[in-house]
Amino acid sequence: MQAVLQFKVVIPARYASTRLPGKPLLDLGGKPMVVRVAERALLAGADEVLVATDHPEVLAAAERHGLRALLTRSDHASGTDRLAEVAGVAGWDDDTMVVNVQGDEPLIDPALIARTAAQLAESGAEIATVAHPLADAADFFNPNIVKVVRNAVGDALYFSRAPIPYARDHFAREAGGETLPAAMPAYRHIGLYAYRAHFLRLYSGLAPSPLEGIEALEQLRALWHGFRISVAIVDHLPAAGVDTPDDARRLQEWFKKV
Repeated sequence: MQAVLQFKVVIPARYASTRLPGKPLLDLGGKPMVVRVAERALLAGADEVLVATDHPEVLAAAERHGLRALLTRSDHASGTDRLAEVAGVAGWDDDTMVVNVQGDEPLIDPALIARTAAQLAESGAEIATVAHPLADAADFFNPNIVKVVRNAVGDALYFSRAPIPYARDHFAREAGGETLPAAMPAYRHIGLYAYRAHFLRLYSGLAPSPLEGIEALEQLRALWHGFRISVAIVDHLPAAGVDTPDDARRLQEWFKKV
């Protein structure tokens, strides 16, 4: 009998947001958004789901809906730092697998969460993430879409907002860059991560890399220090999350219909 994959999910839920203050508490069909996210994570088969927040109202909302929640420090620079605090407080052993699910993705596919955890287990890497093939040239050249290049065993070589890998000869022939070469391994990075708990404990002690500052991509710190990031390729993109008031209205309308 195949062993059941065991992993934790942590949902960092920071209360403050420039465009949407109190975003984790956004009402979606009678439930706070952070609760909707947690419900999706539970469907992924996680043996434990934790909401990690810096605000007592978010903590109380999660607990009212039967979720485990932790009040974490308010000065964390990133969601990864918040995960590291949770791993320490929870006392998870070094091999515990922890998936970081953003608290603003209430429609995330549970299968995608499970796939990320499975990639970490299968690869033996310290970190795993997912990507999706890029076919549209406009997306490839869009700096708001992060690209990733992998090596022969599927580990990330580099992440960039720039168009990588750059097809020199193809784009020399097509000055407008309106199409991509057939079968070019161009991938859009999807910002879902799984970590081993021992890496989370190490993370806060890693010096920031100049690359992460240049690209504004936190994951480059791990590559800079020689850690493996295994990248699974998936065949569909996740549903859009909530970043703006327009996103919030769209999701509220969607939940009224279900």
